[in-house]
Amino acid sequence: MFGIPGKQAVTMTSKAAAQIAKLMTSDGHQGLRIGVKKGGCAGMEYTMEYVTEVDPHDEVVEQNGARVMIAPMAQMFLFGTEIDYQTSLLESGFVFNNPNVTEACGCGESIKFEGM
Repeated sequence: MFGIPGKQAVTMTSKAAAQIAKLMTSDGHQGLRIGVKKGGCAGMEYTMEYVTEVDPHDEVVEQNGARVMIAPMAQMFLFGTEIDYQTSLLESGFVFNNPNVTEACGCGESIKFEGM
């Protein structure tokens, strides 16, 4: 929908792709749908949910056995984002390296986009 021909809407690091593929295999899901919603102290938050059925309006990105769907209303906010999976001493989780973000809260859970 908001893509550039020949360029994926989002990319995944090898760690993120491996984690998503692992979640798909262990739970029998079709993939992971990512999106954004209003909320948090900076105005917007990322959303992630397991998908059992692919919506025909989703942008689908596949890489190394991992499948990510981008909800239609989130496509313009997520274009160019790299999804990573990081593990530290205290926590592990997905990290979004999004060039469209103009501001983020201190905890990293909430983001702001230009004009929002």
